[in-house]
Amino acid sequence: MAIIWEREIATAESGEAVREEVPFGLQVAPDCRTLEENAGEKTVILEMFEGIVQDKRLSRIAAELNQRGYRTRRGGHWTTAGVFELLPRLIEVGPRVFPTTEWAERRQRLLAAV
Repeated sequence: MAIIWEREIATAESGEAVREEVPFGLQVAPDCRTLEENAGEKTVILEMFEGIVQDKRLSRIAAELNQRGYRTRRGGHWTTAGVFELLPRLIEVGPRVFPTTEWAERRQRLLAAV
């Protein structure tokens, strides 16, 4: 006996629009065909990375984001759950963030503080 789970997915071939949320840290480019970096959201991602490197609790990272005036994409306050939900995104963008000079400067600052 086996159970097979299937679900229908809207595709371009079916004539239905495929709707996906734009990944955090990106936005639709002016050409409406590609994605580009969202500077404000990139800053939030870097702040989260910094907190994780410093081994801070997710609740503390959320509190610090709120204290610094950063808001979620929908304009709300950051919560522990909100930070947790972005962890897969942080893993995804990590390889692109770590080689940047901006991260290298932050890392030096973090190491100097220890």
